[in-house]
Amino acid sequence: MMQAKLATIIGVLLLGASCTSLPSEAGDPRTPKAVGAVDPERLSSITRMLASDAFEGRSPGSAGETRTVDYLVEQFKGLGLEPGGDKGGWTQIVPLLRTQLDQSRPVTMTIKGADQALAQGRDIYISTLRDADHVQLSAAPMVFVGYGVTAPERDWDDFKGIDLKGKVAVFLVNDPDFDAQAGEPVAGAFGGRAMTYYGRWTYKYEEAARRGALAALIVHDTPGAGYGWNTVIAPGGENFGLVRDAGAPEALALQGWLSGDAATRLFAVSGLDLAALRIAARGRDFKPVALSSTLSADIGVTRERIESRNVIARLPGRTRPDETISFAAHWDAYGIDPKPGPKKGTIRRGAVDDAIGVAGVLELARLFAAGPRPDRTLIFAAWTAEERGLLGSEWFARSNLYPADRMVANMTLDVLQTAGAARDVVLIGAGQNQLERYLADAAKTQGRTVTPDARPERGLFYRADHFSLARRGVPTLLLMAIGGGADLVSGGRAAGDKWVSDYTANCYHQDCDRWSPDWDLTGATQDVTLFHMIGGQLANSDRWPEWNSGSEFAKLRQKGAAAGD
Repeated sequence: MMQAKLATIIGVLLLGASCTSLPSEAGDPRTPKAVGAVDPERLSSITRMLASDAFEGRSPGSAGETRTVDYLVEQFKGLGLEPGGDKGGWTQIVPLLRTQLDQSRPVTMTIKGADQALAQGRDIYISTLRDADHVQLSAAPMVFVGYGVTAPERDWDDFKGIDLKGKVAVFLVNDPDFDAQAGEPVAGAFGGRAMTYYGRWTYKYEEAARRGALAALIVHDTPGAGYGWNTVIAPGGENFGLVRDAGAPEALALQGWLSGDAATRLFAVSGLDLAALRIAARGRDFKPVALSSTLSADIGVTRERIESRNVIARLPGRTRPDETISFAAHWDAYGIDPKPGPKKGTIRRGAVDDAIGVAGVLELARLFAAGPRPDRTLIFAAWTAEERGLLGSEWFARSNLYPADRMVANMTLDVLQTAGAARDVVLIGAGQNQLERYLADAAKTQGRTVTPDARPERGLFYRADHFSLARRGVPTLLLMAIGGGADLVSGGRAAGDKWVSDYTANCYHQDCDRWSPDWDLTGATQDVTLFHMIGGQLANSDRWPEWNSGSEFAKLRQKGAAAGD
């Protein structure tokens, strides 16, 4: 079966196989020198290996991490690359705090003197990043703060000066204009259905902590979050965070989610209409609402500090070695399911998310290593702890191991579709930067077009490792197949949408995210090839792609690198 699929893949790729360069402007020195072709058999075999039982779901700090890192280092060494990590090694140490909240303990909400028990995993999902053996909240007052957004550039402040110290902040997910109707003043103020960073749960927790809150809860709804309750509870009370420096502000005691049904019920018992408050929160004049309820919890925490690792390889540039281009994916998945119940002990293998992305990075490394030495240095990275909050890539970006102002571009592979050849490539975060023109040119050589993310409300641009570099001004491209169904050669857009919906509803972060011999990796091969072509252009050029003027990251780009010294 694989031989037949390989023949199909080769046939689809023949259109672009003879193209060694992309359309270029007059005087544009882009002359890609990378040679060879992405091998779908290698994409499949590497994914199969990383998603096998021996790797135990690749959770940071586990035996599975050790096997994963060893395997990746062996692969990079075999390609003839140089180590690109700390102190001349292949890895970069990422200091993590791992916590595991006791999931059997209920949380109590007291409303008008009456106790309401909240079952973890059903009514509420919580975790902690506080470095302590115990989490205790005693009748902490609760405050509904709408969307929890402070955005002076948009003339928006949901907090109105409220003191959150010692309190529990309750948020809505996504942006204030997510559910806005045409004609409402807020419509389009943040991007409409396209989520901004203000809509992400990470921002809301960060803002609550900055304001001294004791805990923070987000009201879940599937359209606003971009995923169902099953994805929310997937970590099973486990959490990871970067180890905080001495003297840094303390983390929230608890952070998590209220299920939509539980939130509606609990607000009603408090005499409040959550549906009406959702509408009120869409106005600039919204003010926080103190709930007639308190939250209590007394829960044990298992914690440990671990040293996880990014794996980094490099291909030194010949004439401009201090200028870098990075290709990356995350090696981690969700490990072995710790939750009580019939699935306890089940391995969540993370084949599509994101073993196949790592396979793509290894293929890019193989192709570039086999070609002439590029002018600029190429970085090939496999990050840890993406599933726990983009932690490995964030540590890399903070470390300045490869300065952001000397990084020309980052290209990230996070989820590639396995349903076959496509007439287009789905772009996450369309309209952000000039790399999109390179993507369109490369896709054209394959007879394909670029389609913007069909589900911008999911905020995928803020949910992958490229964001750690984007927020420091590095232009990025992200290929993430769950951004919308591709226009498949077999079945069209409907078939692509079905692949996305089936995967996200059933296997995303679940145990069924496994390698399959029935995959058709033609489309994945096409997409990795795009990064090969774009990387080849940039690697042998003095061009510095920039952010578009309307991007929220435009002001972050350092201009010094663009001087071309």
